[in-house]
Amino acid sequence: MWDSVLLAYADRARLIPPGYRRIVTRNNGDVLPTLLVDGYVAGVWRAVQDGIEATAFRALDGFTWEGLAAEARALVPLLADREPEVYGRYHHWWAKLAGAELPAELPGAETRLLPGAC
Repeated sequence: MWDSVLLAYADRARLIPPGYRRIVTRNNGDVLPTLLVDGYVAGVWRAVQDGIEATAFRALDGFTWEGLAAEARALVPLLADREPEVYGRYHHWWAKLAGAELPAELPGAETRLLPGAC
């Protein structure tokens, strides 16, 4: 929630494109869980009942989505024993991301469900 690299460094552009900062870092300083592709923030994710819901801010190729799906399969067991309401504070952010503002800001955005098991 408070990723020091995304919050504290003067040059955050080495990890997160400036256009994504306003979406990923919320007004109160919380940081949404991010997708990293080749060392750069490429989107956000959240745990859902059937796995991980991933929203990429730009078009990703099939190979990259396969890699993210493998990471999701590894992540779901780690999250399984956690109280889901701990992440409840994120719900309103996801509603905004799914709203009309996201496609206008990020025309290449895509959301996929990455199942937690094969």
